[in-house]
Amino acid sequence: MADETQNGLADDSIHPQALKAVLVVDDDKQLASALQWIMRDENYLVDVAFDGEEAMLKVKVHEYDAVICDLMMPRLRGDEFYLKAKELRPNLEKRFIFITGFASDSGMKDFLSEHHLNHLAKPFPIQELINRVKELLAEKS
Repeated sequence: MADETQNGLADDSIHPQALKAVLVVDDDKQLASALQWIMRDENYLVDVAFDGEEAMLKVKVHEYDAVICDLMMPRLRGDEFYLKAKELRPNLEKRFIFITGFASDSGMKDFLSEHHLNHLAKPFPIQELINRVKELLAEKS
């Protein structure tokens, strides 16, 4: 994960150990970059991956407190990434928030429902995503 200076945190006076690490996974590079900056402004350490395979490599090396993940991506879809990530790091099982433009797809609906996963349909209000991340991290504490 990038160090604090590369993360461009809004408040450099916050001790790095108090910060929560968030992984953003989306093949839409513009959206992923926007979410990265938004979450940094909320004082999270943020890492980005542009597909599930890249995200899996990051999960193998780093611990994350939350994962914001698209469902439909090339190379390794979000649902497949989720299943592999929670197998590797069981603590991530309830740490995902899925964002998708395919929330009405029956296969994706079944996956989200079966695993009781937090999700937002694109386009979504940014404040709703921020609130969900805060709630998720509050549950972890």
